[in-house]
Parts: sequence; structure tokens; C-alpha cells
Amino acid sequence: MPDFAIENQLQSEGFHPVAGIDEAGRGPLAGPVVAAAVILPEGFEADGLNDSKKLSPARREKLHALITAEGSGVVWGLARVEPEDIDSINILKATHRAMALAAQSLGVVPSMTLIDGLPVTGFPYPFRAIVKGDLKSMSIAAASILAKVDRDRIMLEYAKIYPQYGFERHKGYGTKFHLESLKNYGPCEIHRQSFAPVAQCAG
Repeated sequence: MPDFAIENQLQSEGFHPVAGIDEAGRGPLAGPVVAAAVILPEGFEADGLNDSKKLSPARREKLHALITAEGSGVVWGLARVEPEDIDSINILKATHRAMALAAQSLGVVPSMTLIDGLPVTGFPYPFRAIVKGDLKSMSIAAASILAKVDRDRIMLEYAKIYPQYGFERHKGYGTKFHLESLKNYGPCEIHRQSFAPVAQCAG
């Protein structure tokens, strides 16, 4: 389970505030990539806070509500990069852009940021890249919840606009059903045209 060990160590070294950053949606064939940045207050508690991928949708929603609640003391920001931009600059750069935008949307300048995964090129603030950081840092775990829930909500809205693809089922990931839908209907406006399975189905 993630804890505050990394954040506490950094704060003892004079870094304050410390923000956690994570993203959701690098792998799907459709929809945006979403990133979140979170600064947790000292003593923040959220039972069961963990890597978003290890939690049920209902549990993620409850944690999202707790993290973003008025008076929680949490400072948080979200950002998304749309499919057309992903196609234009590639998914890695789009992910890095979303992370930077999320951090810049916090309204405060973090002294240090903890980024889930590998180093981010051109990031606007000092950072530590932590592989599997959502399993180690409470701040990153909280960011993973916000990014995942926000992106899932976006895909549920798209499911109403493009019901033939079943986005409510797979959130844009390349499941068998999604690939079959792509073959039957071709790509829609939110598909990532630069991704091979989508390009192969383009008319």
C-alpha cells in the first residue's frame, strides 16, 4: 500500500509542497489522455487509497469524492489532451503535456513533484520519477484515482454519443468487442487515428 514515506522524506529536506502526478489513458484506441496533480495535506487519511487499477469503479468514485470534497484540504488539478493532439504529437508527448498542464493548474507552485513512471521531458517543475509510484506514494495514488475517474466519466459521456462502440464497457481500450466494432463501423471522431488498429480500419 502507498504511504507518505517519500513525501515526508522530501519535506524533511525542505521541499514543500510536494505534488503527486499520474495519468490515465495512454493505452486506449479512443478518447483523451487525462492527468491529475494532487497535493495532500499533512495527516490526510483515505482508507483503501491505492493504485486506481487495483480498485473497483465504485471504490474509485468514493475515493474521488473524498479527495475532492470541500474542506478536505487537498489541492488538485486535472488536464486532458485530446485525440487529435495525440495523433499530432504522439502519445508520449501528449501524456507529458497533460502531466505538465495538470501540475500548472494546481494554483500553487510545487516545490517538488512525484511523477508516476519514467522521467518527463521538459517538465516545468522539479520532479522525481518513481516507477510504480502509485503503489508507493500516497500523493501519486490520489492522482491516479482522479485521473482514472475523470477519464472514465468522459468515456461514459462519449458512449452516449457513439453507442455502437461500447465505450461504457471498455473505455476505449482495444478489447475484442471494440476491435470488432471498429471493423464494422470504422473509426469515429474520438479514435486515435495514429494508432495501428484504428488506422487499419480507416476507410
